[in-house]
Amino acid sequence: MDSTAPWAALLRVHAALMPVLDQELQAAHGLPLTWYDVLLELNAAPGRRLTMSALGTAAVVSRSRVSRVVDELVRAGLVEREANPDDRRSAYAKLTPSGRARLRAASPTYLAGIERHFTGRMTRTEAQAVATALGKVLRAHEASTVAPLEPRR
Repeated sequence: MDSTAPWAALLRVHAALMPVLDQELQAAHGLPLTWYDVLLELNAAPGRRLTMSALGTAAVVSRSRVSRVVDELVRAGLVEREANPDDRRSAYAKLTPSGRARLRAASPTYLAGIERHFTGRMTRTEAQAVATALGKVLRAHEASTVAPLEPRR
């Protein structure tokens, strides 16, 4: 096997499935996948809030887009910006009760999509092998960075 084959497969699967999951969330809940991802990260965070920098690191959306996505979520009433009393240069993005309700309503659609389009195409053993291998790569990356990513759910 070519050593780049796993990487190429990961990129192709990601490119193929992200638009499908996005379309399903938007059709069922009017919620783009980028919004869902930010809401998910905020929901899992202590106090359901993260600094913009931490959110940019944790969310799948690019760091350059996270501020724009948060602005959209603020306009939709799903997130609010909160001043950071410890650092006046930064602010928190905080999940609102409406944001949490939208996330909860959309979660079954998101999880069903993952099952239907991704994990449902593998055996349990294959899915575990993929999760183990990707986890190993992520942990190695986090260990090699100066500021490791925040723990995921």
